[in-house]
Amino acid sequence: MKELKPLPIGIQTFKDIIEGGYLYIDKTRYIYEMVKAPKGVFFLSRPRRFGKSLLISTLAEIFKGNKELFKGLWIYDSNYKWKKHPIVRFDFSLIMSETPEELKELIKSRINEIAEVNEIELKEEIYTARFRELLRKLIEKSGGSKVVILIDEYDKPIIDHIEEVEIAVKMREILKSFYTIIKGMDEYIRFVLLTGVSKFSKAGVFSGLNNLEDITMANRYATMLGITQEELEKYFEAYIEELGKAEGLSREETLGKILEWYNGYCFSRNCERVYNPFSVLRLFKEKAFTNYWFESGTPSFLIKLMREKDFDVTRIPMEVKEAMFTVYEVDRLEVIPLLFQTGYLTISGYDKKWNRYKLDYPNKEVKESFTDILLREYTEERVDNGMIDYLKESIEEGDIKKFFEILEKIFHQIPYDIRVKAERYYQSIFYLIFVLIGVDIETEVRTDVGRIDTVIKYGDKIYIFEFKIGGRKEEAIEQIKEKRYWERYEGESKDIVLIGAGFKIERKEGEKAIEYEAEKV
Repeated sequence: MKELKPLPIGIQTFKDIIEGGYLYIDKTRYIYEMVKAPKGVFFLSRPRRFGKSLLISTLAEIFKGNKELFKGLWIYDSNYKWKKHPIVRFDFSLIMSETPEELKELIKSRINEIAEVNEIELKEEIYTARFRELLRKLIEKSGGSKVVILIDEYDKPIIDHIEEVEIAVKMREILKSFYTIIKGMDEYIRFVLLTGVSKFSKAGVFSGLNNLEDITMANRYATMLGITQEELEKYFEAYIEELGKAEGLSREETLGKILEWYNGYCFSRNCERVYNPFSVLRLFKEKAFTNYWFESGTPSFLIKLMREKDFDVTRIPMEVKEAMFTVYEVDRLEVIPLLFQTGYLTISGYDKKWNRYKLDYPNKEVKESFTDILLREYTEERVDNGMIDYLKESIEEGDIKKFFEILEKIFHQIPYDIRVKAERYYQSIFYLIFVLIGVDIETEVRTDVGRIDTVIKYGDKIYIFEFKIGGRKEEAIEQIKEKRYWERYEGESKDIVLIGAGFKIERKEGEKAIEYEAEKV
């Protein structure tokens, strides 16, 4: 067995990882592509805990000229010149500001820290003018060597106040003024990288940075962050063996399970899929398949926005146009680009002819965790894991009566004030439940004569559902029969079951919330 190098969990400093002998995945070939040109101004968006801060730290060491730190890595033997540059580094995750004025003062304070470290005296008072002065004097101090600017979590002051639109807009304007200086000081700058989770439209934060190259969805940088399959098997060989022993699985079975749980992220049209690095490191430490990344940060605001926008969760997976990834601003938030940028959805396919992307959950960890929290939101915590297990058991047994008895308990507990007089609400709950059960589900299935509400495939059975509000189960099943929805599935050699379900919003005490009628074809 190969040596088990310590895992760098929670360590985002390149120097600490190398000098501490921690496991490091060599990404320096990608980094070389960024730094080899005489000048580069880049923007990169990735979900949280995907290695953005480590990338910033690695770039800092490269531009400090610390070549020996990179011994044994790809860039060490490249033709990179290792020239030393003054570095201006901002990490906005460390700048916690409650008001716009406080943000200005904290930016100014960070400028002062950089000046003090470099033994530079600044005279300008306004933070933007002070930043310009800092850049000029850094070049003078270094004998003409141009400045490198590295900005981590560029959007954090905005995201922290995303529910307070007025404050968020003011934060954006302050950051816009700050980032615009970079364009005005172009002659002093060697390299710039801004990273963050969100990717607001260029008309917003970056309206003054027209020389900015957005590499978020560039194929050549698609696997610069995250872990590829090849990297997983190369760098974690000993850990894979240990995990397999702990789980009682063969190497192939272990790799298959890791793939199912934590792989699947794709950030460009034709990229290789990558693993979530945070989840993989935690997996090998804990030797257990569970939810790691999701629990490190609950998307409460995103869930709230989905409810406010009446987002149809049954649309997942979905197809979107390329413009959808960036057509929003602080005061015009959109659910789909946020779901993609935050990592809850990823690119699962691309249609070159129509320039359309297919978005889906990246893996089991995200799909189960996100679905679970959505279901709890839709039902106000009325569904527990025990109920989901019973529902799964009833589907496995083909026991429709038992399935609806459990479903009745769930719907009966939903408070009157959150019930919605729309089929989508109940269809969404159905969808989320079936996703958690782990069955093959399709919604709004198109046919020549209409759309089927929901189709479930499990084992040797196909269930065709039609939903109606007001308890009209007969009308629901008659629609299936009249339009002969089952005909498109007759060639699959499976038992087909038709189910019409009616939901009662207004009901008397003791009256059922759901009535259903089922028939075999």
